[in-house]
Amino acid sequence: MPIPPVYFPLFLSCLRVFKREASLSQGEQQDTPQETALDISLSYIYKFLTLCALVQPGFTTDENLLDLIELLCRAGLDVRLRLLPQTDLQQLLLLLLENIQEWPGKLQQLCSALSLVSDHHHNLLALVQFFLDVTSRSRQLRSQLSLVVIARLLDQQETLSLWQEKAQLVELSRLLSLMRPSSLGLYLDSETLPPCQEQQPKASAELDHKVCYLCHSLLTLAGVVVSCQDITPDQWGELQLLCLQLDCHISTHIRESPQAMHRTKLKDLAAQTYIRWQELLSHCQPQAQYCRPWEDV
Repeated sequence: MPIPPVYFPLFLSCLRVFKREASLSQGEQQDTPQETALDISLSYIYKFLTLCALVQPGFTTDENLLDLIELLCRAGLDVRLRLLPQTDLQQLLLLLLENIQEWPGKLQQLCSALSLVSDHHHNLLALVQFFLDVTSRSRQLRSQLSLVVIARLLDQQETLSLWQEKAQLVELSRLLSLMRPSSLGLYLDSETLPPCQEQQPKASAELDHKVCYLCHSLLTLAGVVVSCQDITPDQWGELQLLCLQLDCHISTHIRESPQAMHRTKLKDLAAQTYIRWQELLSHCQPQAQYCRPWEDV
């Protein structure tokens, strides 16, 4: 994606700052690993843009802000940065979100754009984690972006109705039923298993690993959706249904094995998620008769 014209002066100024700082420590930077050099370069850009956003909150349009957020997220997913902290980027993204004038009107557009930044579930999960759970806007974005990503990974984005008020838990319940490892295996099967019968045992093991890896990312995203909700007593039934779906479609379908530690890791995540949701249930339990929406189905 090209840099929006409005940011050319900012990046030019930032590059001048970087060159000046780099000249002061040229001897040190000669032996700097490529990953660290990239991290330092981006850190200067993030800090300069943060200063601009603080000094002039309305210095550009919402459309340019959305483009900049997408551009920054793409930069943050560079494979050379995968083991490095992204604190400066996270702080900048929080500030840019607060500077969007038309909120939550731009939320759907932003979620749709960010969900297309990568095709791999690992990158999309990292993308969600760029936005810290510390402000109202970042919580909204984390919740809805996680749902959009889950729907896209399960090829269900056309049926998503999460933009309706308080529809997130209902949508998540429907999507959770599609996360069963056996169903994900069928989805990935055609891309993994070779036609040669001799290679199928190894390919089956690889497929099993890919299924657990994908399910782990999906379940982590599901946990983000729930954790960003302010659960009210009238949503108690929806959350209880999520617990039932998690146990029915994921936990009971994971067969642990000493030779397959990835299954144990997935089962541990499912157990931790179930416990957290049960704790939420205990805190939002309605005083009157329990609401059980599945009884009307």
